[in-house]
Formats: sequence, C-alpha cells, structure tokens
Amino acid sequence: SVSLPTRRSRVRPPLPAPKTMIIWIASYPKSGNTYIRSFLSAYYFSKKGKFEFEQLLNILQFPGTKFSTKDCFSFEDAAKNWIYSQNQFFNKEKFVFLKTHNTLKSYNNTEFTTSNETAGAIYIVRDPRNVISSICHHYSFSLDQAYETLIDNNASLSEKSVNGDCSNFTFLSSWADHYKSWKENKKFKILFIKYEHLKENKEKIFKEIINFIDDLKMEKNVINEKKFLNAINSTNFVNLKNKELNEKFDESVFSNDGKKINFFNLGFKNKWQNLLSRDMIEKINNSFKKELLELNYN
Repeated sequence: SVSLPTRRSRVRPPLPAPKTMIIWIASYPKSGNTYIRSFLSAYYFSKKGKFEFEQLLNILQFPGTKFSTKDCFSFEDAAKNWIYSQNQFFNKEKFVFLKTHNTLKSYNNTEFTTSNETAGAIYIVRDPRNVISSICHHYSFSLDQAYETLIDNNASLSEKSVNGDCSNFTFLSSWADHYKSWKENKKFKILFIKYEHLKENKEKIFKEIINFIDDLKMEKNVINEKKFLNAINSTNFVNLKNKELNEKFDESVFSNDGKKINFFNLGFKNKWQNLLSRDMIEKINNSFKKELLELNYN
C-alpha cells in the first residue's frame, strides 16, 4: 500500500496585542490647537461640515479628571496614570482624537505615551513671541510671568479639583523643550504644522491633515469637497470669535475678578512686533535662538 504524505498543519503566529489608536492634536498652549480641533470636529463629526461648539466633545483634552480611575493627590501619581488611562478609556479597535498640551518629555522618568497607545500626532507650533501675548490674555499673566513660564523646564498646567485631585496634571516644560520633545520623537508618525501657515494656506494644510489621518488609518478616502469647504468656512477665526460672543463656550475662562476672558482674542492679528517691548523681544530671541532659526521665525 502507498501511504500518502500527511498534510502538515501551519501554526499561525500569535497576533500582536491590539493598540489603542490615539491620534493626538498636540501643541503648547495658545498655539492653534482649538482651531485645528474645530476644523476636524466639523469635518469628521457633522453631516455637512457646519461647525458647532458641541462637536468639540468628540475631541476631548487629555490628561483630565474624567480619564482617571482613581484620585491622584500628587503630580507623580497623576503622571503614572497617563498611559494606564490611555489603555483603559480608549477603544483598541477605534481611532480616537485627543487634544493635549503635554510635552513628550518624560516626567520623573514617566513617559506620557508610547507607540502602543498612539497611532500618530498632529503638532502645531507657533512663534513664541506671539504665544506669550496670548498666554498673557488667557491666563491674566503679566509679560514677565508669561516669559518665566515659557522658559521654565518644570512648567505645568496643574489645577486641582475641590477635593485636591490633580488627575488633569499636564506637564509642559519650557516652550523649547515642548517643541523639541515632539519634533525629535521617533516612536510614531507626526505631522508638523506652523500656525502662521494656516493664514494663507489653510486649504492645502487641512488637506494634508486629512491625508495624514487616512495614512494612519491605512485608508484612502476621497475628500468631500463641499463638506471640506464648509468646515473651513465655518471655523474661520471671525466665525469662531462671533460664536463665542453669542453662544456659550465651555472653554472660555474668567479672570480673578470674575470677568469673562474671551478664548478667541486676536488670532492672526496677534503681531508681536506691535505688542512686545524691545527688551522682551531680545529676551525671547536669546532664549529660543536655536528654535527660532530652525523654524525660520525671523
């Protein structure tokens, strides 16, 4: 009798653990993050591309107390909760956009995120000489206070809740370290955008953003031109500013004396040449000389 050769079964290798597919919208504070979020919210989370403030709830800020499984009563505990929370709160089979002002620089040897949690990031950088005046307006700082924040390697956003919980601790570091930490990252793909380019080239840049997101998702979608233009037009600075004046905007802040501070202030009309003293310009130029040259901020 002839024996037939047995068919060898193929042993399939184990599948890699699924990733949490976060796409970060990252920036130092007051650098255009909300502008990008608004466009993405209108394009991805509306039927026709018409922006409404409630759509921003689709792109929440991280870290935040709502993304914590326990109270954190120290910055160290809050930082140790970053990656754990990213894995606990976000679906490993669905892409999610998150806003952050966190640096990628580690805090007490604790990383903010890794390639296991993150698919990629869109990083918006803005001339620090314009950032400083926006910070003054938003946080009711003097120019000197804002400057000290920009150069502080330990700077953070660290408001505590009523019971002392600081789960929303955001580690900023200095403006230069913040920019470099994302720029020099090799863990995942990053699309870098200069805020200033959005004034004249917004259609080109927003299409680059959509294509970048498609690449991260390994998809190839045709851009819906009508919806795309609606999203651009409904999120231009004038429209956003008028909406804030006429509607409730949860991200507006209040001064120490209870007065509302408009979130959308000057936008592209913010010109450091007209707002800063010669002394302050020299201080910023000296502090960030390397980065200003690298970014071609003349």
